[in-house]
Amino acid sequence: MSGNIQLLSDTLAAARGEGRAALIAYLPAGFPTVDGGIDAVKAVLDGGADVVEVGLPHSDPVLDGPVIQTADDIALKGGVKIADVMRTVREAYEATGKPVLVMTYWNPIDRYGIERFTAELAEAGGAGCILPDLPVQESDVWRQHAEKQGLATVFVVAPSSRDDRLAKITSVGSGFVYAASLMGVTGTRQSVGAQAQELVRRTRATTDLPVCVGLGVSNAAQAAEVASFADGVIVGSAFVKLMLDASDHGAGLDAVRALAADLAEGVRKR
Repeated sequence: MSGNIQLLSDTLAAARGEGRAALIAYLPAGFPTVDGGIDAVKAVLDGGADVVEVGLPHSDPVLDGPVIQTADDIALKGGVKIADVMRTVREAYEATGKPVLVMTYWNPIDRYGIERFTAELAEAGGAGCILPDLPVQESDVWRQHAEKQGLATVFVVAPSSRDDRLAKITSVGSGFVYAASLMGVTGTRQSVGAQAQELVRRTRATTDLPVCVGLGVSNAAQAAEVASFADGVIVGSAFVKLMLDASDHGAGLDAVRALAADLAEGVRKR
């Protein structure tokens, strides 16, 4: 089975055709349990997310703030494995028909084996990977296998990225470009800030790929703000926090589904 990079591209293009940004949600696999995590991913997609990123829990998540670190710790203590990540991708895709990516640091893939990881992700119906700590100059082998399997390779750019660096990153990425709205770790914030808009402008000058903004968005008003200048709005910590704070699993699912619906309305207001 080939991966679903085309489904990802078509989904982002369809959102643009509707005159809006896409809503991209993030939740880690295995949190609060493997089955519970699958329920949560389905809930945000049912609520209105266009695309979902399934996080592969890692013991040293350098890009992630305390909320996602807490969820990752719960998943790891619960014994989550890469096979569980693949199962989450498969069940979310089969249930919704929407694009599902994996967001992961490089070390787990390196240890698991690039060929094995890409083949299994494609077989599960995955659309690609977001790789925040894989240097572009060291990504050739990964990209060869990902392209062979029909998977997108999404790289992260930041406000500190110089224009020549942006051009190098976007020239080899696929699917979309993940623009980190600020220098720092994930987490909800009062304001996404002007840095993000300037980064999108500079990134678009180097590529025709959609540019999607993450880090900091937590409500419909912020989603509408980012949707006014970006192709996609990425929300993670706000969903994870709702699951962490919920009185029980059912309440958590209701909360993330409702937030997805609220954010989906926000990206349509732009």
